[in-house]
Amino acid sequence: MSSRISKFYQQSPEERLKKVAEFVGLSEDDQKILTGETKFTLEQADRMIENVIGTLPIPIGTAVNFKVNGKDVLVPMATEEPSVVAAVSHAAKYTYDVGGFHTSYSGSIMRAQVQVTGLKDPYFAMAKIYEAKEELLAFCNEQDPTLVSFGGGAIDLEVKMVQGDNEKNEKMVVAHLIVDTKDAMGANAVNTMAEACAPLIEKITGGQVVLRILSNLADRRVVRARAVFKDPFNGDQEAVDRFIYAYELAANDPYRATTHNKGVMNGITAVVLATGNDTRAIEAGAHAYAARSGTYEPLTRYERGENGDIVGTIELPLAVGLVGGATQSHPVAKTATKILNVKTAEELSGIIASIGLAQNFAGLKALATEGIQKGHMKLHARNMAAMAGAKPEQVDEVVKIAAEEESFTFDAIKKIVERLQS
Repeated sequence: MSSRISKFYQQSPEERLKKVAEFVGLSEDDQKILTGETKFTLEQADRMIENVIGTLPIPIGTAVNFKVNGKDVLVPMATEEPSVVAAVSHAAKYTYDVGGFHTSYSGSIMRAQVQVTGLKDPYFAMAKIYEAKEELLAFCNEQDPTLVSFGGGAIDLEVKMVQGDNEKNEKMVVAHLIVDTKDAMGANAVNTMAEACAPLIEKITGGQVVLRILSNLADRRVVRARAVFKDPFNGDQEAVDRFIYAYELAANDPYRATTHNKGVMNGITAVVLATGNDTRAIEAGAHAYAARSGTYEPLTRYERGENGDIVGTIELPLAVGLVGGATQSHPVAKTATKILNVKTAEELSGIIASIGLAQNFAGLKALATEGIQKGHMKLHARNMAAMAGAKPEQVDEVVKIAAEEESFTFDAIKKIVERLQS
């Protein structure tokens, strides 16, 4: 089946869910989870975090028109922000007929840091840690035989010297455990290994271990995606120039790059949240990766293609998984993963990176032409109509009138509501 679903945005939520269910074979139970008929209970929430008093529903939309590595996919996105799902679906249209998105993956490698302090001879201690490398890796792998049985586990060791800022001005040794986490995000496995081997590292070095925890800068778990956006400006070369100018500002100005990357993360975070992965870890890692050169830079790159095409790429770390955590314990996250129809963390990462590239392209395209607010406010008009007192059956009429009058301020919409109700 194709992810190109005509006028999907014009259909009712029930009609959309029916099409999604047909596309991926969702059961009646799966559909009831998504609609809320089968509720996410307080008891379930109480098992996930502490001091639970309630839950916060977030809308889940479906991005359409996506083809990733030759496979048509529908992409669930959890977000409260209007225009995100519409924009990313629109952007994907430009790629579909020319092959869609193509991705690559550096591997499911995470790292933990074990910080050693109080060393009289830190370089000597570093050498001793390297000498004990095989012993340390074997000890770490004893902590998670299940991961090892799936072909993962601790595979390497790096040791770094870090200059401290305390009064003693002492150097710290930081051992990096390099762990293949396979289809798990891996935080629990990596942290367990780091904590377990800390006493052994103290014995080897004679120092004192302070921190032992994973790093969210997953620079060995990098995903790349590319796409050709086919003639998005209908042959208007001036618009292409404006698009490239907008990108070049992000490439050379961290003030713009920050907002540019926020657009990338609008899409990425929505899919990460929908699948029950760690949004904070992904965002921290992405922004750190964007600054790895010493200057904060965009996560995407754009170049001129042929015949008015724009070619785009994205590169960022994505430590997401399909096993463990909320990906398994939250029923909606499990159902969202079913919609994606992915079997590995590599597949999931490729789709998420593609979403980020499409989202960013859509934002730049809007900025280079009509500006970001017109489309955003049009989609936000439904919320404002409800805030202004429109009855449910009046909301669509209010939005239609606002579009005809090109009046999307709250005051203008409130006047439309008052006219309809007078």
